Amino acid sequence: MTVRVAAVQAEPGWFDLDATVVKTIDLIAEAAANGAEIVAFPETWLPGYPIFLWAYPVPEQIPSIARYHAASPSVDGPEIARIREAAAAHGITVVLGLSEQDHGSLYMAQLVIGPAGEILLHRRKLKPTHAERTLFGEGDGGDLQVIETAHARLGALNCWEHLQPLVKFAMYAQHEQIHVAGWPCFGIFAEHPSLGWEPSMAVSRTYALEGGAFVVVSTQILSAEGAQNFLVNGTPSPIIDLGGGYARIYGPDGSLLTEALDPGTEGLVYADLDLRTIDIAKKFADPVGHYSRPDVFSLTVDRTARTPATLSGATADSGEEHVLAPIVVGD
Repeated sequence: MTVRVAAVQAEPGWFDLDATVVKTIDLIAEAAANGAEIVAFPETWLPGYPIFLWAYPVPEQIPSIARYHAASPSVDGPEIARIREAAAAHGITVVLGLSEQDHGSLYMAQLVIGPAGEILLHRRKLKPTHAERTLFGEGDGGDLQVIETAHARLGALNCWEHLQPLVKFAMYAQHEQIHVAGWPCFGIFAEHPSLGWEPSMAVSRTYALEGGAFVVVSTQILSAEGAQNFLVNGTPSPIIDLGGGYARIYGPDGSLLTEALDPGTEGLVYADLDLRTIDIAKKFADPVGHYSRPDVFSLTVDRTARTPATLSGATADSGEEHVLAPIVVGD
């Protein structure tokens, strides 16, 4: 079975949710027009990665935090509904990164939206990285899922979740076939070796080789205009280097399947994935099959979804996640 996938390399609207939703819908249409069955967006694509977390001291972040929270969508809000409608209209699966607003909290979330507009998976980053923890809450084990779709067994992680060995192994153990790796723009980390694009691509490629899965890497970019949102003393923050886009797709043997776009260029990269090559790759090394040693090592993953309180009574809000039904698109 062959599946055509697209990875996004583009700039969000930076605090402008409506503009980013419009751009999302345009990119969905473009991917579908070019035959893609799955299109993958970067980490916190809506409304853009919060660069201010790294650019300013905490007290100076407050105005940006207020803007960012206001621009972050809720999963059951009108902005996500519009994107679900676009997925249904084009019959394409969308893997979407967002800063999810849930009342007074934000989460680094990913949604898998099916070709009928239904939400197949709603997950939150298990552990936001470093400065991100001052803004975002954590997900739980209920999020750590690989799902069966019409195309393949599909999963997604954000950014440095790809550096967490146990998180990765939990995904491998679910026999993932296509994995979406959502990343921010790498220009903001140009001066820090471990946060730059090269090690990030290395761990994405390692994920493909270790897990015997296709890995679809999506990234944001930052333009000179976009950098005006993150000024220090009237000029763009010194941590910022423009560009930072490195969208690409890796095969289950670690091979690079796409030609790179210029790091400052917006676009989509495509690959036709032959799922039969996964079996070939895993004949050499299947970390949860013949190449494992469950008699020596074992991993227990608690996939219980957590809520802060259990409220009883017919009119109480139990805090349980609501199932969002498919979108019906008219002729």
